[in-house]
Formats: sequence, C-alpha cells, structure tokens
Amino acid sequence: MASGVVLLTGFEAFGGSTVNPSQEVARRLHGTTIDGMGVVGHTLPVSLKQIGSAIDRIVQETDPEIVISLGQSGSASTIVLERFAVNLADFSAPDNDGASVTDAALEGDGPTAIASRLPLRAIESALLDAGIPARLSNSAGTYLCNAAMYLFLIRTGPETPCGFIHLPCLPEQVATALKAARDGEGPRPASTASMSLDLMVAAVRLAIQVTVRHAAESRVGLPSG
Repeated sequence: MASGVVLLTGFEAFGGSTVNPSQEVARRLHGTTIDGMGVVGHTLPVSLKQIGSAIDRIVQETDPEIVISLGQSGSASTIVLERFAVNLADFSAPDNDGASVTDAALEGDGPTAIASRLPLRAIESALLDAGIPARLSNSAGTYLCNAAMYLFLIRTGPETPCGFIHLPCLPEQVATALKAARDGEGPRPASTASMSLDLMVAAVRLAIQVTVRHAAESRVGLPSG
C-alpha cells in the first residue's frame, strides 16, 4: 500500500460569487484516504499578492507526494485537464484584493512554460470510461489558476506528480447568473453548462486514484499504460 500525502487545493470564492466548486471539492475530499494515501485539502487565496506565500507555506506544512490544484472555469462544460502553465499573470478582472495586472512574470527567472506532471491521458481515459465528461487543454489562462499551477510546479520537485484541473460551475451558480441577467443585474454568463458537486468530487477522486497508481507503477518500473 502507498503512504504519504496528496495535497488537493481549491480557491476561495471570487467575482461576486459566494461559492467556488474547487474549494468545495477540496473540502469534501480532505481527510479521506485514496489508495492508501491521505488527502489534505487547502484553500488558496484569489490574490496575486498572497498566492506565492500561501503555496510556500502549504508545501512546507504538508510535504506532499502528489499535488493536484483545482480551480473554477466559467467557460468550462467538462472537467478540464490542464497541460501547461506559463510564467505570466495578465488579467483585467480584479482579484479579491481588487488588483489587476498586465504582462507580469510570476517568477522573474523562471521558465516560460512548464508541463503538467500528472498522467493526463490516463486520467482523461478513466474519467470518460466512468461517464464523466473530460478533455485536455493547452492553456490554463493567465489568472490565478495558471499562477497556482505554475508555482506548485516550481515549488515541488521534478519527480512529484503535480498539475491543475479546471472544474465547471455548479448548477446554482449558473442559475444565479441567469437570473441576474434576466433581471438586468448582470451579463449573461459565458457558458450555461454546469456540473453537480457530487460528480466533480467523483471526478477528482478518480483523478487522484489514477495518479497514485501511476506513481506507484513508475516507482517499481511497471508499465503505466
């Protein structure tokens, strides 16, 4: 049996919403054991100023063997498995500190881009086989989700499986946005797709399971599929 920590992070609510599915999934899975590894959930701030120090602290506290960071995407209609993070923060919609930024490097001397270290194809296949919509993506954007992915990849060793998964909105978030648009109190949402919290929890649990097994197979030299 495997042992060690799977670090699972989500983000606090932002953009006027009172909930973030990534935070809720991390809370649901916190304290569970998946294939012998304990899941430790943490919430990251939606703050460019604070996210680096928060990640440093969490990595030091947990010393994880696997890191999966989660975030909400308002345009996602499926589970989205991110392939790359870039050394760039560029967003006009303010973070929770009210800050926006243009063309800012996350790490002054860091690489331009870093690839995910999760077994993305294996995760995608497992999710689709389980009837859960999922796809790969080549861009995590340039907001805080990309920042989390990039900084976790930088802060953990090259042998540590680490990456990022974007989640769709919850049904209640879409309903609230549609109601506001109907009443002239906000724009129509970019996507009206949603996914239940239970299904997102199942998807992330399966992603962790695939990653744990892939890591174990890699350590003993077995084919990982």
